[in-house]
Amino acid sequence: MAKTPQQQYKELGRKGELEFRFYPESVMASVTNSDTTYRGSSNKNFRVLAGYIFGGNQNSDKIAMTAPVHMEMGNGKSTMSFVMPEGYNLNNLPKPSSGSIELHKSHEEYVAVIRFGGWASDEKIEAKKKELHDLLQQAGIKHNNNFRFLGYNAPWDFLFRRNEIIVSINKESIMAIN
Repeated sequence: MAKTPQQQYKELGRKGELEFRFYPESVMASVTNSDTTYRGSSNKNFRVLAGYIFGGNQNSDKIAMTAPVHMEMGNGKSTMSFVMPEGYNLNNLPKPSSGSIELHKSHEEYVAVIRFGGWASDEKIEAKKKELHDLLQQAGIKHNNNFRFLGYNAPWDFLFRRNEIIVSINKESIMAIN
């Protein structure tokens, strides 16, 4: 993980286990399927996106892997997104060979985050979503209720795994805490 480029963000503050961040707009490659579980969708979606960055595109270009991998699960679907490395934009990214991959820009956002280690699972993700929800409720911070999972490690990394649950909040909530 130490050598993998990471999505840029600005840390805005902390309150106990809560971390507050600002994420600027990023270029993403995303794939969506109808499986709503981490277990059911993570390998399928990862293989599709990894195929794209490992040369499954119109130019057969290899694109560097970045961290974290974003996952959103619920509402009858799951979406996984890879952040494209710096220097790429929607005009210079090669077209994916797979029609299921969407290239797009994310919106800038303010988020609340909690971290956890070890291997992610549906049970751990749900428990951490509830924990983040409860911490925000206790702090009086409103959120958009769209909790997402971020995974930072390659599947073969066994030690020091980093996972996060994030949710969008408004800027004013952070200013009130700091």
